[in-house]
Amino acid sequence: MSTSKNKITFSRRSFLRTSALAGGGIMIGFNLFTACKPNVKPSVDIENLNFNDFNAFIQISNEGYVTIYSPNPEIGQGVKTSMPMLIAEELDVDWNNVHVAQAPLDTKNYKRQLAGGSQSIRFGWDALRQTGATAKQMLVNAAAVKWGVDPVTCKASNGIITNAKGETLGYGDVVKEAAVLDVPENVTIKKPSEFTIIGKSATNVDLEKIVTGKPLFGLDYKAPGMVYATVLRPPAFGQLLDSFDASEAKKVKGVLDVIIIGDKVRSFLDSGKSNWTFKMSETDKVVVVAENTWAAIKGKNAIKAVWKTNNKKLENTEAHDKILNDILDAKDFDVRREDGNIEKAFASADKIVERTYHSPFLPHNCLEPMNFFANVTLEKIDLIGPVQTPEFAAMVVAEMLNRDLADVQVHMTRMGGGFGRRLYGDFVYEAAEISNAIKKPVKVISTREDDMTTGVYRPAIKYRIAASIRNNKITGYHLKEAAIDGNMYGLIPHFFPAGCIANYKVSTKNYQSDITTGAWRAPYTNFLAFAEQAFFDELAAELNVDTVQLRIDLLQNVKDTQDKKIEYSGKRMEDTIKLAVEKGNWGKEKEGVYQGFSAYYSHNTHVAEVAEVVLKNGLPVVTKVVAAVDCGIVVNPTGAINQVQGGVIDGIGHAMYADLTFEKGKPSNKNFDTYRLIRMNETPKVEVHFVKNELSPTGLGEPGLPPAGGAVANAIYKALGKRLYKQPFINQLKQP
Repeated sequence: MSTSKNKITFSRRSFLRTSALAGGGIMIGFNLFTACKPNVKPSVDIENLNFNDFNAFIQISNEGYVTIYSPNPEIGQGVKTSMPMLIAEELDVDWNNVHVAQAPLDTKNYKRQLAGGSQSIRFGWDALRQTGATAKQMLVNAAAVKWGVDPVTCKASNGIITNAKGETLGYGDVVKEAAVLDVPENVTIKKPSEFTIIGKSATNVDLEKIVTGKPLFGLDYKAPGMVYATVLRPPAFGQLLDSFDASEAKKVKGVLDVIIIGDKVRSFLDSGKSNWTFKMSETDKVVVVAENTWAAIKGKNAIKAVWKTNNKKLENTEAHDKILNDILDAKDFDVRREDGNIEKAFASADKIVERTYHSPFLPHNCLEPMNFFANVTLEKIDLIGPVQTPEFAAMVVAEMLNRDLADVQVHMTRMGGGFGRRLYGDFVYEAAEISNAIKKPVKVISTREDDMTTGVYRPAIKYRIAASIRNNKITGYHLKEAAIDGNMYGLIPHFFPAGCIANYKVSTKNYQSDITTGAWRAPYTNFLAFAEQAFFDELAAELNVDTVQLRIDLLQNVKDTQDKKIEYSGKRMEDTIKLAVEKGNWGKEKEGVYQGFSAYYSHNTHVAEVAEVVLKNGLPVVTKVVAAVDCGIVVNPTGAINQVQGGVIDGIGHAMYADLTFEKGKPSNKNFDTYRLIRMNETPKVEVHFVKNELSPTGLGEPGLPPAGGAVANAIYKALGKRLYKQPFINQLKQP
C-alpha cells in the first residue's frame, strides 16, 4: 500500500467542490479496448444499468459498474478519456467497467468547466485523484462496517473489497451505505509506481461512436419542434446593416420567417460587462428561419441587403502591412519586461543582428462549423451544443435576456474542433436571441463560408528582434511586437530567452481594427516560437557555434533563477533538447536530408523538435519530425502521442501554406478551394518521445505546435540557403 497521504477535512459539499477543482472530467465509453473490432458487444449494457449517485463525478451500480461524469467540454484534446482515468485509477476499478457520461454545466459542483489553455489535466491532476481515492475509502469503510472490522484491515482492487479473512464485497454491494458515510479526513493517494490505469494507453472513449456516425456533435442534435436558422452578417468588417429586401427569401420552400436580431447582444455589449470583443455583434443581422438547413441557407442567399460603412476606412492586407511597419518604427511601445540596460548593450556591441518576421490573419476552420441550439421559454432556457466556455455563455445569455442565471441550462456536445474559436460564444447568443424572438426551439447553423468570412481570427503580427553581439557573445536582446488587435499575454515576455540574457527587453504595441481577433491554437506562441527559433538559428550562424549548443549554453544562465515570473525550467528544457537531439539523430542526417532544430516552452510544457526536409523539384518537402516532450507524467500515452502529432502537423501546415487576406474589410478566402491547408500527402511522419519523470502533468493540446514552424524553417535554410521571415513559407519559396 502507498504511504503518500493527503489530509482532507471537508464536508460532503466541499468534497464535491474539491473534486471538481480539476476543471475537467470525462465521459468514457465501455469496452474501450475492443472498440475497433467489428461486431463486438459488451457482456453488459452499462449505459442502461441503474446507478446510485455517489458524488458529483461518480455513480456506481449494484452490479459494480461505474459511471464517471465529465464536466469539461471535449474538443478533440482527449480529456474525455484521460481525465476519468485519473478518477478510475484512485477508485481502483476495472477500466472496462467504466462508462462516461457528459455532465451539463453545474457551477455548484464543478470548477473551471471550460476547455482552453491546455490546462484541464494540469488542474485536474490532484483534485480528481483525490475524488477517486476518497470515494474508494468510503466504500472500504462501508464494507468494514458490514463486516464489523477495522477499515485498515481491508483493501480494494478492481472494484472488489477484501478483508483479512479473504471475504469479499463488490463496490455495488456497499455503494448505498458508503454514499451516506462521513467523508474521511485522510485518504491514500497512489505512488506513480502503483498506477495500473494512468500511463497505460486507452482508446478514445468516443471512437466507436465517431467512426460509426453516432450522434455526438452539435450538428447532430435535434429536438421536437425544432426549426433551423441561418444568419446574414456583414460581408466586410466595418460595415453595418442599412436595409434589406427579403421578398425572394420568403418564396423559398421551407422558409418560415425572416427576422432581425442584434439589439439584445448590443445592449449587453453596451453594458460593459463583457471582457470579450464581438465586433460582428455590433450591428443588426438578418435571420432566415426555416424547416430545414437547406431552406435556411437558400433563403439567406436570396436576401438582398444594403450595408453601410462605419467611420473607419475598410482595411486591406496591404494597409495592414504598412500599419505594422509603422508601429515597429514608432517609439511609444508598452514595455512588458526589461532587464539590465538594453541601450548600453547595443551601444557597445561589435555587431547588431536585426530581423523582422510577419504572420497573417488566420481563421480557425474547425471541421464542424459554428452551430448551437436554443430553446427560450418562460420557465427556462435550454442551450445545447459545442462551446468551450459554457459558464460564460450562460452568464451572457441570462444578462442579455434579463433572466435569472438559474433559468439557464447548458448541455455540451462533443466539438468538431475548437482551436480557440469556440471560446467566443457569439453563436450561442445569436441562437438564444432568435429563439427568444420566434418563441420556438431553434438551431443556428453556419456554412463554411459564414465561418471563414465572419469569424474570429488569429491576429496579424510582426516581430522585430534585435540582438547585440560583443566578443562573440550575445549581450542584449530586444523583441518588439506590432499586432493588429493583438493582446500580448503576460507570460510570454517571461518565456525563453528571458533570464538567459542579462540585457533583455520585450515591447508591444497594438492597432485597433474592425476585424475580430482572438485566441488561436497556442495563442501568440504559435508564431512567436517560429520567429525566435529561426532568429536563434541565424544568431548561431553569426557566432559560428552549433545551434543546439547555443540554446543549451544560454539555458545555464536560468537554471538557478530566483525570478518567479519565469515559469519555464532551464534544466527541463535542456533535458528535452538532449532527448530530441538523441532520438532525431541530430547532425547525422543522410545525404540529401536537411535537418532543422527548434525548442519552445508553452502551456507549462517543454518541447524540442528536429525536422527533416528533402528537395523535390527544387522545393523543400518535410518528411519527418522527431518531437521530444516534457509534460510530466503521461496519463494516456496513445492520446498524448496523437495530441503532439496533431499539433506538429497543424503547425507545419499553417506555417507552410495558410494565409487569409482582406480587400476593403472583406476576407478574400471563403472556402478551402482558395484557403490552403496541408494535404494528406504533405504530412510528414511524426515520431514522439516523452521525457520520463514523475512530475505532475502539464498541457499537451497546444505545445507541440509552436516549435514546428521554426524547425521546418531552419531545415529549409539548410536545404536552400534561404532564410524565411514571413508566413506562409510557400509564398517565399515560389519566388526566384
